[in-house]
Order: sequence, then C-alpha cells, then structure tokens
Amino acid sequence: MDFLAGIDLSALLPFIAVGFAAQMIDGALGMAFGVISNTLMVGVLGVPPALASQRVHIVECFTTATSGISHLIHGNVDRKLFFRLLLPGMAGGIVGAYVLSSLDASVVKPWVLTYLAGIGLYLLVRGILYPPKLRDARWVAPLGLAGGFLDAAGGGGWGPVVTSNLLIQGADPRKVVGTVNTVEFFLTLTVSATFIWQIGVADLAGPTLGFLIGGVAAAPFGAWAAKHIPAKTMLIMVGAVLSLTSAYGAYSAFG
Repeated sequence: MDFLAGIDLSALLPFIAVGFAAQMIDGALGMAFGVISNTLMVGVLGVPPALASQRVHIVECFTTATSGISHLIHGNVDRKLFFRLLLPGMAGGIVGAYVLSSLDASVVKPWVLTYLAGIGLYLLVRGILYPPKLRDARWVAPLGLAGGFLDAAGGGGWGPVVTSNLLIQGADPRKVVGTVNTVEFFLTLTVSATFIWQIGVADLAGPTLGFLIGGVAAAPFGAWAAKHIPAKTMLIMVGAVLSLTSAYGAYSAFG
C-alpha cells in the first residue's frame, strides 16, 4: 500500500498514453513500438534518450509476452516461421548486445533509419498499386539474425527490419505480424537482461509503471486488429508508419 501511495497517478497518464499508442500500433502492424515510444518520450515528454531506451526495453519484456499470447489466441502465429526466426533472432541479439556494446550506435543508426524509411515507401507504393501475392518467405534465418543484431545494437529495429522484409518477400501480413511479435518476446528477454540487472524493479514505481500499464492494456487490441485488418490495408499502414517514424528518426539523428 505504501508503494502505491507514493505513486502520482496524474503524472503517469502521459506515459500510459505513450505505452498504449505505441503497443496498439506495434501489435497491429508488427513494428514500431521502440521507434514510436522513444520518439514520443524524447521529443514530446522530454525524457533523456538513455532513460527512454532503458524504459522501452524493460516494458517490452511484458508487452511482448502479452502481445504474443494474444496473437496465439487469434491464430496469427505461423509455427514454422516462428521456429525459423527464433534461434537466429536470439543469436543476433546476443551478438549485438555483447559485441556492439563498445561501439557508437549513433553513427550507424541514421543510415539504418534511412534504409527503413525507403523500405516503408516501397511497401506503401506496393500496397496502393498492387494486391499482395502471398508466397512463402525464403530468407528467414539470416533476416532473424540481422534483425536481432540491429535491435540489440540500436535499441530497436526487430519489427521494422524483420516484418518489412518478410512482407517484401510476399508472406501473409497477418501471420508475419503475429509471428514476429511472438518471437520478439524471447528476443527482448535476451537483449534486455542487462538493462533489468542495472536498473532493477525500483524504476517501475515511476513513469515506467505508466508506460507498462498502457502497453499491456493495448496488446490484446493490437492482436485483434492484426486479425481483422485486410492485407492490402495492412501493407499501406505498415509502409506509412515505417516511413514516417524512420524518416523522423533519421532527420533527428543526422541533425
């Protein structure tokens, strides 16, 4: 009770809103939780970038678990694709966390975001002009390795890298979103262990708690949206969200 009494609920409301909005989009489109939440916390709420990144990684341990369970319930997970992504993704996350921890990710990040903005524009045009032709994705394990690596190195990127490239290969958008979100839970546990060890659970008493509440609350709604949004509409939405968030991040990083 003393723990709850020390929490200013009014101060948590902006962070609840950030967590809800970011996870709603991520759950429906399979990407952008880290990009959107970092952008809102740093650009709108004035949170220092390092603290924002730490909060994102902690909260993702819970939101990805809730989102993965929701996608399983709605039948959005492709079991074969799940296992093809799982181990390479975790391996890439481990390598990125331990090898790139000594490198300056800010030098690489603007170019990665520029690439992702280009991918987003491609998907946007493809969704508008062409009906999706579904086929099995061929390049999965290398994609999982690269996505996990970039996510650990840059504080985010699993969804944008893996989801966008699987969609480019022609995989079923609903299955891609559900599977990528579910695999991300295991990746997040791997990559986020260092953050949790350094910060501990005490930080959850502050804004991170609001961030967590909003993200977990939105996860089931995002999974429902992924099941009911038409494939063409989803491609357009993924392209638009990825283009806008990546372009803004690249602009900020280069600036």
